[in-house]
Order: sequence, then C-alpha cells, then structure tokens
Amino acid sequence: MAQPESKLITPVSFAVDLVLVAAFFLFMFSVLKAHVMSQNPHMVLLWAGLTAACMSGVFWLALQMFRVVRRAQRALKK
Repeated sequence: MAQPESKLITPVSFAVDLVLVAAFFLFMFSVLKAHVMSQNPHMVLLWAGLTAACMSGVFWLALQMFRVVRRAQRALKK
C-alpha cells in the first residue's frame, strides 16, 4: 500500500520562507544602494530595489530547490 502524500508546503514553511526572503531582500537592498551610480536618491532606491527583487527571486528558487533535495535525501534514508 502506498503512503499518503504529505503536503509540500505548510503554513509554517511558507512563513519561514517569507521571512528568509524578506531578510535577504533587505540585506541585498542595503548592499546594493552603495553600488548604484546615481546621485538621484529616487534612482538609487529604484535600481537597488529592482535588483534586490530579482536576486530575492533567485534566492527563493534556490531555497525551494534545497527543500526538494533535502526531502528526497530524507526519503532515501527511510
């Protein structure tokens, strides 16, 4: 008999992912502000924010891939 499939995303894991991605965004935003070549504060905020958003999306994908691989490794051990 096959085991019932468990949920891949739980409210707790979603909340943890949300907090991690938000923290990563804020960290990258603070780092990237110094690297925008503009004296206009609006442009600095815009480009640092857009770049941090793209990098946060990649971080989210990497986090999801890590969860899938970890889950598969744990399933192999059982």
